[in-house]
Amino acid sequence: MTHEVQTTGQTATQSAAPRSGWPAVTAVALGTFLLVTAEQLPIGLLTAVGSALSVSEGTAGLMVTVPSLVAAVAAPLVPVVVGGMDRRALLLALMGLMTLANVTTAVAPNFAVLVTSRVLVGVAIGGFWAVASGLAVRLVATAHVPRATAIIFGGVGAANVFGVPLGTLMGELVGWRIAFVTLSVLALVTVLALLAVLPPLAAPQLVRPRLLIDQFRNPGVRIGILATFLIVTGHFSAYTFVSPALQQLSGIDERLVGPLLFAFGTAGMVGNFVAGAALGRHTYRTMLVLTVALAVVMPLYLLLGGGPAGGTILLITWGLAYGGMSVGLQTWMIKAAPNAVEPASALWVAVFNLSIGFGALVGGVLVDTLSLDAVLWLGGICALGAAITIRAARANTNLR
Repeated sequence: MTHEVQTTGQTATQSAAPRSGWPAVTAVALGTFLLVTAEQLPIGLLTAVGSALSVSEGTAGLMVTVPSLVAAVAAPLVPVVVGGMDRRALLLALMGLMTLANVTTAVAPNFAVLVTSRVLVGVAIGGFWAVASGLAVRLVATAHVPRATAIIFGGVGAANVFGVPLGTLMGELVGWRIAFVTLSVLALVTVLALLAVLPPLAAPQLVRPRLLIDQFRNPGVRIGILATFLIVTGHFSAYTFVSPALQQLSGIDERLVGPLLFAFGTAGMVGNFVAGAALGRHTYRTMLVLTVALAVVMPLYLLLGGGPAGGTILLITWGLAYGGMSVGLQTWMIKAAPNAVEPASALWVAVFNLSIGFGALVGGVLVDTLSLDAVLWLGGICALGAAITIRAARANTNLR
C-alpha cells in the first residue's frame, strides 16, 4: 500500500483516458463547488424562508439537516443501486437531479415540498461525492492524483468562501427564490461542462453490500474511517459555535465575524492546496502534522485567544489545518484501498456527513450544559485521538 501501488483496473482506465484529464478534473471541481453551496446556502436564508413559508427558524433548519443525513445514506447506497452504470452517466444524472431539486426549492408553495426538494439535494450530494471523491485516479496520471484530488476538493473551500456568501447576499437583495433559481442554472451549466469534457467511465467494479462491509477488514481503511469520525466530529462541535466564541472569548465585534469567517475559508483553500502538494510524497507525515495542529490550536484558543489579535491568528491557523483535511483523508482512503477506491470512498463520504451532524449536535449539548470552552476542549481531544490513530498506522499498515 505504498505511493507507487496501482491496480490493474486503474492502470487500464488511465491509459484509456484522454491525454489530459485536467479539464474533467476542473468540471468535477465545479460540481463539488455547486453541491456544497446548495447544501449550505440555506444557513444564511433561514429567516427569509421561515417567514415566507410560515415556519420557525428552527423548523427551517431542516433545510440543512435533511440533505446532510440523506447524503450519508446515499453515499454508499447509490453505487450499490446503480450497479455497473457508466460513472459519467451517473454524474450527469445526479447533477441533473440537483438542477431539478433547486428548481423545486425555488417554486415550493409550502415547506413540505421544500423539504422534499432538499431530500433530492441530499441524494445528489451523497451519490456525486461517492464517485467524484475518488475520481482523480481515473482522470490523471498516478503522480498527479494528489494535486487533482486537491483541485476537486478545492470546490469545497470555494463554496464556503464565495458560493455561500454570494448566494446569501443575492437572497437578501432579490429574494431567496431567485438565489435557488440561480443555483439551478449553475447546476445545468455544470451538466453541460461534464458532458463536454468528462470521458466515459466504466464502473471499476460492481459495488455490493458485501464489498462495502469487506472494506473494514483493511486496517488502512479502518484507520481512515476512525480518523475521519474523530476529526470531523471534533471540528464541527467547535466550529458550529465559532461566531459566539469570537465574540465572547476574543471580544471581537459582531460586525467583524463575517470577514473573519471569510479569512477562515480563504486559509482553508490555501491549506487544501498546500496539503495536496505534500500528500503525494508523505501521506502519513502530512496527516499527522495536520491532526496535531488541530489538537493544539483549538484548546490553545482558550489560552491565547482572549484578545482580537490572538483570536484572529488562531482562527486562521485553524482554517489552514482543517483546510487540508478533506483532501488528506480522501488521499489516505485512495492509498489504503487502491483496489476498491469507490466503495472505500463511499464509506468515507457517509461517515464524513454523519460526523458533521453528530459534531454539531454534541457541540450544542455541551454549550447548553457546560460552556463554550467545552467544545474547544472536545475539538482538541478528538483531534488528538485522530493523531494517535494515524500514528498507529505506521505499525499496522505500510502507508507512508
